[in-house]
Amino acid sequence: MRSQKNINLLFRRTAIALVAASGLNVQFAYAQSSDQAKASADNTEPKVVTVTARRREETLKDVPVSVTEIGSDQLSKNGIPDITSISQLLPSTTLSASRGTNSTLTAFMRGVGQQDPVAGFESGVGIYLDDIYLARPQGAVADIYDVERVEVLRGPQGTLYGRNTIGGAVKYITRKLGPNTDVRLKTSLGTYGQADGMITAGIPVSDTVRVGAALAKFTRNGFGKDLATGQDNYNKDITAARLSAEFTPNSDLFIRIAADTTQDDSNAKHGHRLTVGKISNAPILDNVYDSRANLNSVLGHPQQVTQSGASALLEWRLNNELTFKSITASRHDTSYAPIDFDSLNKVDFDVPAIYKNRQTSQEFQLAFNTKAVQGLAGVYYIDANAYNKFDVRLLGTSTFTQGDVDTKAWAAFADASMDLSDTVSLSAGGRYTVDQRQAAILRQIYLGTAGSPALGNPSAVLFRTDTNLSKNDLDRTDKKFTPRVSLSWKATPEQSLYASWSEGFKGGGFDPRLNIVGTKLSLDKAKKGFEPESIKTLELGLKSEFDHGRIFTNAALFHSDYRDVQIPGSIAIDTNGDGKDDSFAGVVTNAGKAKIDGLELEAVAKLSDNFRLSGMYSYIDAKYTQFIGATGADVSAQRVFQNTPRNSGNIRGTYDFELPVMGRNGKLSLIASLTHRGKTYQFETPNPILDQAAYRLWDASVVWTSSDNNLRVGLHGKNLNDARYKVAGYFFPTLGEGSVTAFYGNPRTVTATLEYRF
Repeated sequence: MRSQKNINLLFRRTAIALVAASGLNVQFAYAQSSDQAKASADNTEPKVVTVTARRREETLKDVPVSVTEIGSDQLSKNGIPDITSISQLLPSTTLSASRGTNSTLTAFMRGVGQQDPVAGFESGVGIYLDDIYLARPQGAVADIYDVERVEVLRGPQGTLYGRNTIGGAVKYITRKLGPNTDVRLKTSLGTYGQADGMITAGIPVSDTVRVGAALAKFTRNGFGKDLATGQDNYNKDITAARLSAEFTPNSDLFIRIAADTTQDDSNAKHGHRLTVGKISNAPILDNVYDSRANLNSVLGHPQQVTQSGASALLEWRLNNELTFKSITASRHDTSYAPIDFDSLNKVDFDVPAIYKNRQTSQEFQLAFNTKAVQGLAGVYYIDANAYNKFDVRLLGTSTFTQGDVDTKAWAAFADASMDLSDTVSLSAGGRYTVDQRQAAILRQIYLGTAGSPALGNPSAVLFRTDTNLSKNDLDRTDKKFTPRVSLSWKATPEQSLYASWSEGFKGGGFDPRLNIVGTKLSLDKAKKGFEPESIKTLELGLKSEFDHGRIFTNAALFHSDYRDVQIPGSIAIDTNGDGKDDSFAGVVTNAGKAKIDGLELEAVAKLSDNFRLSGMYSYIDAKYTQFIGATGADVSAQRVFQNTPRNSGNIRGTYDFELPVMGRNGKLSLIASLTHRGKTYQFETPNPILDQAAYRLWDASVVWTSSDNNLRVGLHGKNLNDARYKVAGYFFPTLGEGSVTAFYGNPRTVTATLEYRF
């Protein structure tokens, strides 16, 4: 207890000290570009940091946007394996694998996000691959390979991006191919049998044509065992590939054609029971990564997630002031997800599920850059389908649910900035969005736990149909204009202050688990679906640098007014009227009103030629001010924000020194990191069993890099204090054996890496 209090005090004092050190001249969202990382690696003065958050290159201290850029060099030196790990470096951000999955992403920023990955819901945080919005979170927990940088923008996005996202955006940006042959190899070996291998290559075919390819394999044994089947639990078996071709017929035209695919053949990931079995009295297992689940396939198919996509990018510089861009993309994915809710060796609460998603999108942009005005205008269209079907096998019945949701969205957006004086600039933008959703939902109850005809039991006997609605029944269109305006003042050449006002919007829809009979829902209310949600955010930021760029401090204060918050969830129901809960149904609540106040701080200090200290701290006070419960009463005082710790922080130190190895000049980097995350709620209702208390993670790396940057050898330790911390869970204490299960972050791991560039 005393140790935890000391840690909390340390982070608070560190945050105050960082702010005070800059005389409140602090900036929000420090962005480290590849150039910055390279400058640091070379032990030289940091170069001017540029970001492309507003679709044009600008120095970080001049852009009035909360953006963090993490370059490939920083990703490599810190041994960051996938997107979830970068959340340790980011204020107000939670990125984790969704419950019961290996590669579906749960993302939250500043209290805004989406936990449930079923069809019909879009994430509050947009995930982009080279400007292509991924409509569904399946497969989004991507291992990082062939990436130039990752950009993270917090707050509502829409005036500069193809798809409107209400909470923020995470962008993977892959490398453009260079003029010379470039081949890179990377291999990793680590604890739990980790063995990874990657190869990327870029080859110029002619002066105007270049081709590239990347192939990666990521494998690891499980952190625990499924004691019922003997399979590894929390293992990894992922294969990924990417092909691209780039054409530059002349200096004004650039074309890229790309395709990628990923296949996740990891075992089904099962949860750890937190309570003794209600019927069997099955005890709680000692190892939190162990399970007794007996469901490991769907229609005889083991757990698997496959996704692939293709895209075409065209950039045409019409003249010195105008550039036209076209982004065309198509993506699809399929998931076989055996979910054993009870995590016991019996058919008690088993849910075999299949998810299928497809999308096509088209975006046109026109960027303009004149002496008077700079900005961008565009139009965007997406046509997406999300489909899922699953059985709930519980207490002598099998409840089959099928959801088929279409999304068609159109939008026009623009954003422009102009200088009002030598030190003051104004930026304004807006977006008009039309979201149309149609859904078909079928929910049927069959006798026996052998399953439904659609999931392998053709002789199943139908007991009752609870929901049968077509796309003619479930059809809604939401329209919204969302503006953004910011004013920035360059107080000194080293300091920039900005204030911004932005609005965000996410359309309404239909819960694909809708149960009309079981929840006694009226047909009119079912056809209406759930309402869109909206947010208004006021942000004040101050960006500063000192001592000729040796110290960067970035800070912001923000206040968000969050309305009609979409909260999808599941409740236990009694389907046959015998007084016992025997199934569950999806219920979506539009919570009403909430307010979110926060502080975000990031700082980097080069304290000597060899030693650098960096850190981030965020404070979020998120409260519901109106939350109408099932009885019609306001229960906001009993509700909390999920995946939004009040305090989080990270402190990182790097010490570099020259160290020749076997006659080859190079530099050794010693890196240490401490991350703190405050108490985190899993759901909107506090749950002392599932909620995660504050915890800390210690990481360290030892990395040697040759002076020509062609060879790098590293040793990376993650979670060296071997903390056990929950990242997700299920809570159905009244169903069957009682399903109260948790999923945990990775234990202590040590990985050795070798990178070589030809």
